[in-house]
Amino acid sequence: MASSKRDLLIDTAQNLFYQHGFKATGIDTILAESGVAKKTLYNHFASKEALIVACLNRRDQQLLTLLENNIERLAPTQQCEPELANIMAFFDALSHWINSDTFFGCMFINASAEYHDFDHPVHLACTEHKVLVIKLIEQQLGKLALTDRLATAKQLAILADGAIVGAHTTHDFESAIHAKSVARALLASQRQAA
Repeated sequence: MASSKRDLLIDTAQNLFYQHGFKATGIDTILAESGVAKKTLYNHFASKEALIVACLNRRDQQLLTLLENNIERLAPTQQCEPELANIMAFFDALSHWINSDTFFGCMFINASAEYHDFDHPVHLACTEHKVLVIKLIEQQLGKLALTDRLATAKQLAILADGAIVGAHTTHDFESAIHAKSVARALLASQRQAA
């Protein structure tokens, strides 16, 4: 029963934080929405920041799983060279998420903007997520002949973050498709150089 209360707190807080912001969402709002007592909350989390980190860790798992599943599903549908299929599918997976009714920007970009001290546990959780996204992108590069795979993955991650911010701030819900086009050109130029 105790773990279900913990999960309920994380689920409720995650939805509120994602839609309304971290500092703007108070503990009382989370308690009222979840129906959990304050004592129970503090039995599970030492502070609001500890709850935020737990939410970010949960979101990290959810988002990476969503992207991985969609890459696997969409890779066979790509009209490109087979070795490009996974990385092109990554941008389609991003587009799928951006165009869902559960998209409110990137929770990690939002959190790192509110907790900008690089050593803060919330900021560190955001950094860890972005490193994992870079690793996911690097994996999608498969056997492409590239001079510096990690540098390429970081460049593609910047395109992905730009697509997310573009969709969130300007409501350009084709931003991931635009990023995919730039990624294709970037990869073509890097493959020629390799």
